[in-house]
Amino acid sequence: MNPISIRLLGQQLICPQFTSPHDVVAWMGAMQAQEYSMMRWAVAMRTQRPSAKAFARDFDSGSIIRTHLFRTTWQLVTAEDYAWMLSLCRKKALGGLRGWMHANAIDIPRKEEDRISAIFEEVISGRADVLKDDLARALAERDIHMDDHRLSYHIRLAELSGTLCSGILHPRKRTLALTSERIAQKPLPPREEALALLARKYFRSHGPATLEDFVWWSGLNVSDCKSGIGALGGELSREKWRGLVFYLHEGCRLRGFRSGRIHLLPAFDEYLIGYKSRHVALHPDFRHHAHDNTGTFWNVILQDGEVVGNWSLRGKEIRTAVFKPGVQLDASALERERARWESYANG
Repeated sequence: MNPISIRLLGQQLICPQFTSPHDVVAWMGAMQAQEYSMMRWAVAMRTQRPSAKAFARDFDSGSIIRTHLFRTTWQLVTAEDYAWMLSLCRKKALGGLRGWMHANAIDIPRKEEDRISAIFEEVISGRADVLKDDLARALAERDIHMDDHRLSYHIRLAELSGTLCSGILHPRKRTLALTSERIAQKPLPPREEALALLARKYFRSHGPATLEDFVWWSGLNVSDCKSGIGALGGELSREKWRGLVFYLHEGCRLRGFRSGRIHLLPAFDEYLIGYKSRHVALHPDFRHHAHDNTGTFWNVILQDGEVVGNWSLRGKEIRTAVFKPGVQLDASALERERARWESYANG
Protein backbone atom coordinates (compact mmCIF):
# COMPACT_ATOMS: atom_id res chain seq x y z
CA MET A 1 0.00 0.00 0.00
CA ASN A 2 1.20 3.48 -0.90
CA PRO A 3 -0.87 5.76 1.36
CA ILE A 4 0.51 8.97 -0.14
CA SER A 5 -0.52 8.18 -3.71
CA ILE A 6 -3.95 6.92 -2.64
CA ARG A 7 -4.58 10.01 -0.51
CA LEU A 8 -3.53 12.32 -3.33
CA LEU A 9 -5.99 10.62 -5.65
CA GLY A 10 -8.82 10.45 -3.09
CA GLN A 11 -8.36 14.08 -2.14
CA GLN A 12 -8.55 15.06 -5.82
CA LEU A 13 -5.06 16.55 -5.77
CA ILE A 14 -4.00 14.22 -8.56
CA CYS A 15 -6.24 13.53 -11.59
CA PRO A 16 -9.24 15.49 -10.21
CA GLN A 17 -12.59 14.05 -11.22
CA PHE A 18 -14.84 17.08 -10.73
CA THR A 19 -15.49 20.26 -12.69
CA SER A 20 -17.44 22.26 -10.07
CA PRO A 21 -16.41 23.47 -6.61
CA HIS A 22 -19.75 22.23 -5.24
CA ASP A 23 -19.00 18.67 -6.35
CA VAL A 24 -15.55 18.80 -4.75
CA VAL A 25 -17.03 19.86 -1.39
CA ALA A 26 -19.72 17.20 -1.67
CA TRP A 27 -17.03 14.56 -2.29
CA MET A 28 -14.81 15.71 0.57
CA GLY A 29 -17.72 15.89 3.02
CA ALA A 30 -16.51 18.85 5.06
CA MET A 31 -13.46 20.95 4.25
CA GLN A 32 -11.58 23.05 6.77
CA ALA A 33 -12.17 26.72 5.95
CA GLN A 34 -10.21 28.64 8.56
CA GLU A 35 -8.49 30.98 6.11
CA TYR A 36 -11.19 32.95 4.31
CA SER A 37 -9.14 33.54 1.16
CA MET A 38 -7.20 30.29 1.03
CA MET A 39 -10.30 28.09 1.47
CA ARG A 40 -11.18 29.06 -2.11
CA TRP A 41 -7.88 27.76 -3.45
CA ALA A 42 -8.24 24.58 -1.39
CA VAL A 43 -11.45 23.80 -3.27
CA ALA A 44 -10.48 25.17 -6.67
CA MET A 45 -7.18 23.28 -6.86
CA ARG A 46 -9.19 20.04 -6.60
CA THR A 47 -11.22 20.83 -9.72
CA GLN A 48 -10.18 20.07 -13.26
CA ARG A 49 -10.01 23.78 -14.12
CA PRO A 50 -9.30 25.87 -11.01
CA SER A 51 -11.35 29.07 -11.07
CA ALA A 52 -11.99 31.71 -8.43
CA LYS A 53 -15.10 32.80 -10.33
CA ALA A 54 -16.51 29.26 -10.30
CA PHE A 55 -16.05 29.07 -6.54
CA ALA A 56 -17.76 32.44 -6.09
CA ARG A 57 -20.73 31.30 -8.20
CA ASP A 58 -21.28 28.16 -6.14
CA PHE A 59 -20.77 30.02 -2.86
CA ASP A 60 -23.05 32.92 -3.78
CA SER A 61 -25.79 30.56 -4.94
CA GLY A 62 -25.79 28.89 -1.52
CA SER A 63 -24.78 25.47 -2.81
CA ILE A 64 -21.59 25.77 -0.73
CA ILE A 65 -21.96 26.88 2.90
CA ARG A 66 -19.26 28.04 5.32
CA THR A 67 -20.07 27.71 9.01
CA HIS A 68 -18.87 26.22 12.30
CA LEU A 69 -19.51 22.49 12.50
CA PHE A 70 -17.19 19.63 13.39
CA ARG A 71 -14.56 20.30 16.08
CA THR A 72 -16.28 23.67 16.66
CA THR A 73 -14.30 25.11 13.80
CA TRP A 74 -14.82 26.46 10.29
CA GLN A 75 -15.85 24.12 7.50
CA LEU A 76 -17.24 24.22 4.00
CA VAL A 77 -20.13 21.84 3.36
CA THR A 78 -22.77 21.59 0.66
CA ALA A 79 -26.29 22.85 1.24
CA GLU A 80 -27.67 19.32 0.96
CA ASP A 81 -25.26 17.99 3.62
CA TYR A 82 -25.55 20.92 6.03
CA ALA A 83 -28.58 19.89 8.14
CA TRP A 84 -27.73 16.26 8.82
CA MET A 85 -24.10 17.12 9.55
CA LEU A 86 -25.17 19.82 12.00
CA SER A 87 -27.48 17.34 13.71
CA LEU A 88 -24.55 14.96 14.19
CA CYS A 89 -22.07 17.46 15.57
CA ARG A 90 -24.28 19.99 17.40
CA LYS A 91 -24.12 18.45 20.89
CA LYS A 92 -20.33 17.99 20.91
CA ALA A 93 -19.74 21.35 19.24
CA LEU A 94 -21.93 23.18 21.75
CA GLY A 95 -20.07 21.48 24.59
CA GLY A 96 -16.77 22.63 23.16
CA LEU A 97 -18.02 26.16 22.57
CA ARG A 98 -19.39 26.52 26.10
CA GLY A 99 -16.10 25.19 27.42
CA TRP A 100 -14.29 28.03 25.64
CA MET A 101 -16.82 30.53 26.96
CA HIS A 102 -16.28 29.28 30.50
CA ALA A 103 -12.50 29.54 30.07
CA ASN A 104 -12.98 33.19 29.03
CA ALA A 105 -15.35 33.88 31.93
CA ILE A 106 -18.29 34.47 29.60
CA ASP A 107 -21.74 33.23 30.53
CA ILE A 108 -24.63 33.65 28.12
CA PRO A 109 -27.97 32.66 29.70
CA ARG A 110 -30.54 31.03 27.44
CA LYS A 111 -32.87 34.03 27.78
CA GLU A 112 -30.15 36.34 26.45
CA GLU A 113 -29.24 33.89 23.68
CA ASP A 114 -32.87 33.73 22.49
CA ARG A 115 -33.26 37.52 22.59
CA ILE A 116 -30.10 38.20 20.58
CA SER A 117 -30.91 35.44 18.11
CA ALA A 118 -34.33 36.98 17.48
CA ILE A 119 -32.68 40.34 16.76
CA PHE A 120 -30.27 38.64 14.35
CA GLU A 121 -33.22 37.14 12.49
CA GLU A 122 -34.95 40.50 12.30
CA VAL A 123 -31.85 42.31 11.01
CA ILE A 124 -30.72 39.66 8.53
CA SER A 125 -34.12 38.67 7.10
CA GLY A 126 -34.15 39.10 3.32
CA ARG A 127 -30.41 39.74 3.08
CA ALA A 128 -27.40 37.56 2.32
CA ASP A 129 -24.64 40.11 2.86
CA VAL A 130 -24.84 41.17 6.51
CA LEU A 131 -21.49 41.81 8.20
CA LYS A 132 -20.65 41.37 11.86
CA ASP A 133 -20.35 45.15 12.18
CA ASP A 134 -23.95 45.48 10.96
CA LEU A 135 -25.11 43.26 13.81
CA ALA A 136 -23.12 45.26 16.34
CA ARG A 137 -24.77 48.48 15.13
CA ALA A 138 -28.23 46.91 15.20
CA LEU A 139 -27.71 45.84 18.80
CA ALA A 140 -26.40 49.29 19.77
CA GLU A 141 -29.51 50.89 18.24
CA ARG A 142 -31.52 48.73 20.65
CA ASP A 143 -29.32 49.90 23.53
CA ILE A 144 -27.58 46.52 23.75
CA HIS A 145 -23.83 46.87 24.08
CA MET A 146 -21.33 44.01 24.18
CA ASP A 147 -17.69 43.56 23.30
CA ASP A 148 -16.58 41.84 20.12
CA HIS A 149 -15.75 38.62 21.92
CA ARG A 150 -19.25 38.20 23.35
CA LEU A 151 -20.83 39.07 20.01
CA SER A 152 -18.71 36.40 18.33
CA TYR A 153 -20.01 33.81 20.77
CA HIS A 154 -23.60 34.86 20.07
CA ILE A 155 -23.00 34.38 16.35
CA ARG A 156 -21.47 30.95 16.99
CA LEU A 157 -24.45 29.94 19.12
CA ALA A 158 -26.80 31.08 16.35
CA GLU A 159 -24.83 29.01 13.85
CA LEU A 160 -25.01 25.87 15.98
CA SER A 161 -28.73 26.39 16.55
CA GLY A 162 -29.17 26.36 12.79
CA THR A 163 -30.25 30.01 12.59
CA LEU A 164 -27.26 31.57 10.80
CA CYS A 165 -24.91 30.46 8.05
CA SER A 166 -22.71 32.13 5.46
CA GLY A 167 -24.04 34.71 3.01
CA ILE A 168 -22.54 35.77 -0.30
CA LEU A 169 -18.79 35.90 -0.82
CA HIS A 170 -17.14 39.13 0.33
CA PRO A 171 -13.54 39.89 -0.76
CA ARG A 172 -12.16 39.95 2.79
CA LYS A 173 -14.92 39.53 5.40
CA ARG A 174 -17.52 36.86 5.94
CA THR A 175 -21.16 37.74 5.48
CA LEU A 176 -24.12 36.16 7.24
CA ALA A 177 -27.54 34.98 6.13
CA LEU A 178 -30.50 33.14 7.61
CA THR A 179 -30.22 29.41 7.11
CA SER A 180 -33.97 29.20 6.48
CA GLU A 181 -33.58 31.57 3.52
CA ARG A 182 -30.38 29.99 2.21
CA ILE A 183 -30.94 26.24 2.50
CA ALA A 184 -34.03 24.21 1.59
CA GLN A 185 -35.21 22.13 4.54
CA LYS A 186 -35.27 18.35 4.09
CA PRO A 187 -36.11 15.48 6.45
CA LEU A 188 -33.12 14.33 8.47
CA PRO A 189 -31.92 10.73 8.09
CA PRO A 190 -31.81 8.51 11.20
CA ARG A 191 -28.64 9.04 13.23
CA GLU A 192 -27.23 5.62 12.33
CA GLU A 193 -27.70 6.37 8.63
CA ALA A 194 -26.08 9.79 9.03
CA LEU A 195 -23.05 8.25 10.78
CA ALA A 196 -22.64 5.78 7.91
CA LEU A 197 -22.93 8.57 5.36
CA LEU A 198 -20.30 10.64 7.16
CA ALA A 199 -17.93 7.66 7.37
CA ARG A 200 -18.43 6.94 3.67
CA LYS A 201 -17.67 10.52 2.69
CA TYR A 202 -14.58 10.58 4.89
CA PHE A 203 -12.95 7.30 3.94
CA ARG A 204 -13.60 7.52 0.21
CA SER A 205 -12.05 11.02 0.05
CA HIS A 206 -9.43 10.82 2.83
CA GLY A 207 -8.48 7.15 2.84
CA PRO A 208 -6.40 5.34 3.67
CA ALA A 209 -7.14 6.59 7.17
CA THR A 210 -7.30 5.18 10.69
CA LEU A 211 -10.12 5.12 13.21
CA GLU A 212 -8.18 7.78 15.13
CA ASP A 213 -8.08 9.92 11.99
CA PHE A 214 -11.86 9.71 11.64
CA VAL A 215 -12.41 10.50 15.32
CA TRP A 216 -10.13 13.54 15.03
CA TRP A 217 -11.67 14.84 11.80
CA SER A 218 -15.29 14.44 12.87
CA GLY A 219 -14.90 15.46 16.50
CA LEU A 220 -17.42 12.75 17.39
CA ASN A 221 -16.90 10.18 20.11
CA VAL A 222 -15.19 6.87 19.41
CA SER A 223 -18.36 4.79 19.68
CA ASP A 224 -20.14 6.91 17.07
CA CYS A 225 -17.17 6.64 14.72
CA LYS A 226 -17.00 2.88 15.18
CA SER A 227 -20.73 2.68 14.44
CA GLY A 228 -20.26 4.62 11.22
CA ILE A 229 -17.39 2.39 10.14
CA GLY A 230 -19.26 -0.76 11.09
CA ALA A 231 -22.33 0.30 9.10
CA LEU A 232 -20.25 0.38 5.90
CA GLY A 233 -19.48 -3.33 6.18
CA GLY A 234 -17.69 -4.59 3.09
CA GLU A 235 -17.27 -1.10 1.65
CA LEU A 236 -14.15 -0.78 3.82
CA SER A 237 -11.08 -3.03 3.89
CA ARG A 238 -8.28 -2.97 6.45
CA GLU A 239 -4.58 -2.64 5.66
CA LYS A 240 -1.65 -2.54 8.07
CA TRP A 241 1.07 -0.02 7.36
CA ARG A 242 3.98 0.67 9.70
CA GLY A 243 2.12 -0.79 12.67
CA LEU A 244 -1.16 1.09 12.15
CA VAL A 245 -4.48 -0.18 10.80
CA PHE A 246 -5.79 1.86 7.89
CA TYR A 247 -9.22 1.65 6.28
CA LEU A 248 -9.61 1.86 2.51
CA HIS A 249 -12.93 2.44 0.79
CA GLU A 250 -13.84 0.11 -2.06
CA GLY A 251 -14.16 3.09 -4.38
CA CYS A 252 -10.67 4.44 -3.78
CA ARG A 253 -8.46 4.86 -6.85
CA LEU A 254 -5.18 2.99 -6.85
CA ARG A 255 -3.88 4.15 -10.22
CA GLY A 256 -3.25 7.56 -11.68
CA PHE A 257 -0.37 8.78 -9.52
CA ARG A 258 2.52 10.23 -11.48
CA SER A 259 5.75 11.43 -9.92
CA GLY A 260 7.08 14.93 -10.48
CA ARG A 261 4.08 16.86 -9.13
CA ILE A 262 4.30 19.92 -6.90
CA HIS A 263 1.32 21.33 -5.02
CA LEU A 264 1.09 24.73 -3.35
CA LEU A 265 -1.08 23.59 -0.47
CA PRO A 266 -3.00 26.29 1.45
CA ALA A 267 -2.96 26.63 5.21
CA PHE A 268 -5.39 24.34 7.06
CA ASP A 269 -5.78 22.11 4.04
CA GLU A 270 -7.52 18.74 4.42
CA TYR A 271 -4.42 16.92 3.18
CA LEU A 272 -2.83 17.60 6.58
CA ILE A 273 -5.50 18.78 8.99
CA GLY A 274 -7.84 15.93 8.08
CA TYR A 275 -5.70 13.33 9.89
CA LYS A 276 -4.00 12.40 13.12
CA SER A 277 -1.61 10.30 11.02
CA ARG A 278 0.04 13.33 9.41
CA HIS A 279 3.39 11.59 9.55
CA VAL A 280 2.38 9.78 6.35
CA ALA A 281 3.14 12.97 4.41
CA LEU A 282 4.93 15.14 6.98
CA HIS A 283 8.03 13.88 8.78
CA PRO A 284 7.67 14.57 12.52
CA ASP A 285 11.02 16.40 12.56
CA PHE A 286 9.53 19.09 10.30
CA ARG A 287 6.01 19.42 11.69
CA HIS A 288 6.83 22.80 13.26
CA HIS A 289 7.20 24.15 9.72
CA ALA A 290 3.63 23.12 8.87
CA HIS A 291 1.77 23.90 12.10
CA ASP A 292 2.33 24.99 15.68
CA ASN A 293 1.07 23.47 18.93
CA THR A 294 -1.94 25.81 19.10
CA GLY A 295 -3.50 24.47 15.89
CA THR A 296 -2.32 27.15 13.47
CA PHE A 297 -1.33 25.79 10.05
CA TRP A 298 0.71 27.42 7.29
CA ASN A 299 0.97 27.15 3.51
CA VAL A 300 3.16 24.19 2.56
CA ILE A 301 4.71 22.77 -0.57
CA LEU A 302 4.10 19.16 -1.54
CA GLN A 303 6.54 17.36 -3.79
CA ASP A 304 5.11 13.99 -4.84
CA GLY A 305 2.77 14.21 -1.85
CA GLU A 306 5.46 14.87 0.77
CA VAL A 307 5.59 18.15 2.70
CA VAL A 308 9.00 19.66 1.93
CA GLY A 309 8.67 23.45 2.20
CA ASN A 310 6.58 26.56 2.65
CA TRP A 311 5.20 29.12 0.25
CA SER A 312 3.73 32.60 0.57
CA LEU A 313 2.26 35.38 -1.51
CA ARG A 314 3.84 38.81 -1.76
CA GLY A 315 1.38 40.69 -3.87
CA LYS A 316 1.03 38.43 -6.91
CA GLU A 317 4.46 36.87 -6.45
CA ILE A 318 4.74 33.34 -5.08
CA ARG A 319 7.75 32.84 -2.82
CA THR A 320 8.99 29.38 -1.84
CA ALA A 321 11.35 28.02 0.82
CA VAL A 322 12.39 24.38 1.18
CA PHE A 323 12.99 23.15 4.73
CA LYS A 324 13.69 19.46 4.14
CA PRO A 325 17.44 18.90 3.69
CA GLY A 326 18.54 17.53 0.35
CA VAL A 327 15.33 18.46 -1.47
CA GLN A 328 15.44 20.60 -4.58
CA LEU A 329 12.16 21.60 -6.15
CA ASP A 330 11.65 20.53 -9.74
CA ALA A 331 11.68 23.85 -11.60
CA SER A 332 9.31 22.82 -14.38
CA ALA A 333 6.83 21.24 -11.94
CA LEU A 334 6.91 24.38 -9.79
CA GLU A 335 6.30 26.55 -12.83
CA ARG A 336 3.28 24.44 -13.80
CA GLU A 337 1.82 24.90 -10.31
CA ARG A 338 2.48 28.64 -10.44
CA ALA A 339 0.63 28.75 -13.76
CA ARG A 340 -2.27 26.81 -12.23
CA TRP A 341 -2.47 29.33 -9.38
CA GLU A 342 -2.45 32.25 -11.85
CA SER A 343 -5.17 30.60 -13.94
CA TYR A 344 -7.27 30.18 -10.79
CA ALA A 345 -6.72 33.75 -9.62
CA ASN A 346 -7.64 35.17 -13.02
CA GLY A 347 -10.78 33.18 -13.55
